[in-house]
Amino acid sequence: MSDRIDDLTRAFERFPGIGPRQARRFVYHLLSTPPGDRERLADLIIKLGNDVRQCTMCMRFSPINADRLCNYCADPMRDDKLLMIVEKDQDLQAVERANAYKGRYFVLGGIITLSGKGAIRERDLISVLEVRSKHGLEEIVLALSATNEGEHTADRVRELLQPLRGPLRITQLGRGLATGSELEYSDPQTLSSALQNRKET
Repeated sequence: MSDRIDDLTRAFERFPGIGPRQARRFVYHLLSTPPGDRERLADLIIKLGNDVRQCTMCMRFSPINADRLCNYCADPMRDDKLLMIVEKDQDLQAVERANAYKGRYFVLGGIITLSGKGAIRERDLISVLEVRSKHGLEEIVLALSATNEGEHTADRVRELLQPLRGPLRITQLGRGLATGSELEYSDPQTLSSALQNRKET
């Protein structure tokens, strides 16, 4: 018979940053909670796939409207002249918490490592840029982590953007982000400073 504790532990181990010991702690925590709480958690996980979709413009996961757009892409008050490119959904949320940027977004969905592993949404990015260019896009802000992988990914994005360099200004976050820091973990003040001091690249 299958050991449910081991099965669930292995399932938790697939989560980013979760090792075997922490995964097993999660399982024993769930065993010590009331059955109703476990049922609610299971229900939330099931409904997550039903209620959350990928926005067709920024590519982030979010509840979307009938046009398959998230609240940021559907908001007519956001600045169509600016498009910020981030690595993952958590980075977008970190920028929003800083409350210093009111433009549009695009989520790459990953990074490219120095060894060439990994992938980003290149085709989707080009497609979105074609649409955004028709709506007054003037500046693309590269907001990737200040790590070697982030820089390598930014270089690849610059290659993709090369044909657009004439009509579009391409900038990157300025001083404020320490080398080696990930955008997701940056505090709002640091991100706000990095946005205000962005420079052309």
